Amino acid sequence: MSKSKFYVVWNGVTPGIYDNWTDTKLQIEGFAGAKYKSFPTREEADEAYQNGYFDYLKQNASPQAVKKIRQGSEPDLHNKDIIWNSLSVDAACSGNPGDMEYRGVYTATGQEIFHVGPMKKGTNNVGEFLALVHGLALLQQKNSDLPIYTDSVNAMKWVKNKKAKTLLERLPENVQLFNLIERAEHWLKTHTYKTQILKWNTAEWGEIPADFGRK
Repeated sequence: MSKSKFYVVWNGVTPGIYDNWTDTKLQIEGFAGAKYKSFPTREEADEAYQNGYFDYLKQNASPQAVKKIRQGSEPDLHNKDIIWNSLSVDAACSGNPGDMEYRGVYTATGQEIFHVGPMKKGTNNVGEFLALVHGLALLQQKNSDLPIYTDSVNAMKWVKNKKAKTLLERLPENVQLFNLIERAEHWLKTHTYKTQILKWNTAEWGEIPADFGRK
């Protein structure tokens, strides 16, 4: 009988810890810049996930490998491909599901514009969606023409379809979160907006300025 493994997905569709390869593959297949690793015990997987990818890398990879992967991890302020006069949004979630929070920052300076959470029993995808809708509503309220950056393809699709296509289970612990999801969907269905939603190119530009630094 084969030994069980636990898979840590630091960067994927839904970051977290998985106990089988089938579910893990769904999180990383076709996901640009996916970061994952298998561990023989749950304890090792928990520690690696909580410490983050770069911490694990520093302890287990060569200095050359660390340097190579770290290159481009910070945005280049001189990059003319980036519209710096913009809003950037991102989310973080400790577990799947787990405590989720999201925020929006001014891209050029990293100044935090809004921050919601942590909220119980959420997912990163849900957080990315809520962050994007929050940003859209805020910019419309302020009559601002700033564009919004997100690094989440799923969030962009969900906003376009005006529906959070999440498999997250509704529980007593996340009633407030589902209320936010329903409010966001209602806002999308009852408002029109001209805000330009842009995909942040993490591979070329480094982490989005709103990143929580937990990957």
